[in-house]
Amino acid sequence: MLIQLKKFGTTLISRQAGKEALAAFEPVLREATKNEKIEIDFAGVVTFTPSWGDEFLTPLQKRYGKSLLFRNTENLSVQATLQMLEEINKDKFVIKKLKNNE
Repeated sequence: MLIQLKKFGTTLISRQAGKEALAAFEPVLREATKNEKIEIDFAGVVTFTPSWGDEFLTPLQKRYGKSLLFRNTENLSVQATLQMLEEINKDKFVIKKLKNNE
């Protein structure tokens, strides 16, 4: 399952907005099969703050663990936030390296 974060906007900045985004996406997540990979795509995201990320990503990380993958994480805002969340939660995220045709 692919989640394109740009559907929630290009500036993902508040705790409340992150919580609302997760709640809005919850019905789609319920359709995921047990062994399905959940891929979070950061393409098009300009600003990504720890507060938004904590509300959206931390629950997904707890639920899906190593089945949660991230792609298009080159943006410095995304990288800094992911690093901060890893340090706070003491858990590493899985970054998927894309091939040219993906």
